[in-house]
Amino acid sequence: MMKKTISEAKRIVVKVGSTLVTNNGEGLDQAAIATWAEQVSRLLKQGCQVLMVSSGAIAEGMQRLAWTQRPQEIHQLQAAAAVGQMGLVQVYESCFAKFGVHTAQVLLTNADLANDERNANAKATLQTLLALGVVPIINENDTVVTDEIKFGDNDSLAALVVNLVHADALVILTDQGGLFTADPRKDAAAKMVDYAIAGDPALERMAGGTGSDLGKGGMLTKVLAAKTAVQTGASTVIASGREPNVLVRLYQGESIGTLLSRSN
Repeated sequence: MMKKTISEAKRIVVKVGSTLVTNNGEGLDQAAIATWAEQVSRLLKQGCQVLMVSSGAIAEGMQRLAWTQRPQEIHQLQAAAAVGQMGLVQVYESCFAKFGVHTAQVLLTNADLANDERNANAKATLQTLLALGVVPIINENDTVVTDEIKFGDNDSLAALVVNLVHADALVILTDQGGLFTADPRKDAAAKMVDYAIAGDPALERMAGGTGSDLGKGGMLTKVLAAKTAVQTGASTVIASGREPNVLVRLYQGESIGTLLSRSN
């Protein structure tokens, strides 16, 4: 099942979370971003278009500003996002440049995608970038949109991007190996789910609450993202971003993490 849905994909959205991008909040993990850049470049050479949705701006901003706890005040969060975004795009640009790949910064909000005109403009821009062989590095526009920081998460944004560009697959890279029947950090009997139907209500009960202190989302937002992505036929893989060559191996048909797809 994994082989059919991922290896045949012509367009993939890859989402990486704050914990991975910032090495658990210690600052941007350039080595990790470099490995994803290498893997994405290999997929590009095989004719697969890739868009990346990257968290990490607020976490990087917190690190640059020497804040040890994520602030609650909305304008402090916006300031952290503005500071952190500078470092985030610099690292992605330099890492991809080593493989001769151009990147583009694209800041979106759920509101952009809900408005017909802005939705059409965003879609046209992303389609043009992909046609040019450019990898869009997409993030929420946290600096100007308050409700995104309060309620939003990049898992749902990634799923909306999947719908927007009609991607074939969504790969959510996280610090967990996949979706488990219970929180493996609290329940030793928890087992990983290899395959399930996206949108199955049982998955939401398994996923529970939020994840790390760094990011907004947890496993629940990933399950809900898969539910959104499948609306346009895309399968979702939830896998560890620390798994060696995870993107290349998934594209080669290897079964890694949890696959959530349509019932048929």
